[in-house]
Amino acid sequence: MVRLEFIKTMAVLTALWKLKPILPVSSEAHEISKGDFGDDFYWGVATSAYQIEGASDADGKGESVWDRFTSKQSHIKDKSNGKIAIDFYNRYEDDLKLLKKLNFKNFRFSFSWARILPDGTGRINEKGIDFYNRMIDTCLELGIEPWAVLYHWDLPQALEDKGGWTNREMIGWFSEYADLCTRRFGDRIRHWMVLNEPASFTTLGYLSGIHAPNRTGIHKFMASVHHANLCQAEGGRIIRRNVENSHIGTALSCSYTEPHKMTGSHQRAAQRLDVVLNRLFIEPSLGMGYPVQDFPILKKIEKHIHPEDIENVKFDFDFIGIQNYFRVVAKPSLIPFIWANRVKPEDDSEVTDMGWEVYPEGIYEIIKQFAKYPVKEIIVTENGAAFPDQLINGRINDPQRINFYKRYLQNILRAKQEGVNVTGYFAWTFIDNFEWAEGFRPRFGMVYNDFETQERTVKDSGFWFRDFLK
Repeated sequence: MVRLEFIKTMAVLTALWKLKPILPVSSEAHEISKGDFGDDFYWGVATSAYQIEGASDADGKGESVWDRFTSKQSHIKDKSNGKIAIDFYNRYEDDLKLLKKLNFKNFRFSFSWARILPDGTGRINEKGIDFYNRMIDTCLELGIEPWAVLYHWDLPQALEDKGGWTNREMIGWFSEYADLCTRRFGDRIRHWMVLNEPASFTTLGYLSGIHAPNRTGIHKFMASVHHANLCQAEGGRIIRRNVENSHIGTALSCSYTEPHKMTGSHQRAAQRLDVVLNRLFIEPSLGMGYPVQDFPILKKIEKHIHPEDIENVKFDFDFIGIQNYFRVVAKPSLIPFIWANRVKPEDDSEVTDMGWEVYPEGIYEIIKQFAKYPVKEIIVTENGAAFPDQLINGRINDPQRINFYKRYLQNILRAKQEGVNVTGYFAWTFIDNFEWAEGFRPRFGMVYNDFETQERTVKDSGFWFRDFLK
């Protein structure tokens, strides 16, 4: 019976991950300019190690949970894996030169933990360190500012074999890793993010199991959430200690969440989803604790909380990265754990190739929601869209993506003009890559990649950004 409840919960979470819209939205995009955002606004692209690097077992790299997860073809829709990905490990120089030609001055990447510490702790792989040194130095030589993410989902399998994020020892493992990265690379990297979308890797990896490491269970989820919160804060303290003049953030997935109807039951359903999607990792870091009053099942997390955690979970971040792709319209349901579900979408609604709603107003609403917290600075560290791009006569005409960017940027500018300290935007993503459990089918890039030949072709959206950023 318990297993059946988790299967039902997984179905809801999977549906939310592939959310479709409820209402059609305007397709009009007003003209905006780079200058509207100010001279100090950060413009960049976001990537992650497993999705682009490839070289999965080269030069001493250890196995990650995604290496193990993708070894079972049934886990990935197109039965692919990231062994080669887009071969950024070998092609980074040309790719970074291409990024420069598109006029982006900020490159967000993540370190592969298993490339640096193949066993998760202890033995250092100097060849892995050398790769990141070369890549960082190339960025700086090209006038591109590197932005580092310590953890973007690819936990060393050796640590997962010991329980991964469900094991409280993770705090020590992560601290060792964070200390090593900041000592080796902190002399050239000022901008750091601790975790990427902790709500996603805990929910999808330890509750629903549709992502690596393919584990399920409420108690596994609760443990992983609390340990990730502790690591998020400890990682921030390590960066601040080791990196002079550091600019420290963490990157949180978030979705504007609203009730389908203005009734009490619908509002409570939206509130529960808002807790899971938006509040689990920002509020503890601010010293607000877990929002148990709005989601009583979170009381189960108390068994994992030690007395010293009340203070240790806090950290005063310089910025909060928000990552937005869709909104959620909620209704009550009998699905265990969350007791909520999405509303069935209209057939004629505008969606991306992932089935996600194109709802530009949602990014304005979620920025305004996060701005109500006592945070210093907000950066949009991921936003983008996949569409069914086609290479025809050497060109990829992707007007939908251009229109998407224009409309979302317009709503970010709206929040900024209303006084929110929004200081940057990172597009997801630079080059089409390996999109986790979806494989290679969804194309989010502004550069098209032929996964057979690894030939890059700039899409019209890439040229649009090039001209926009002049």
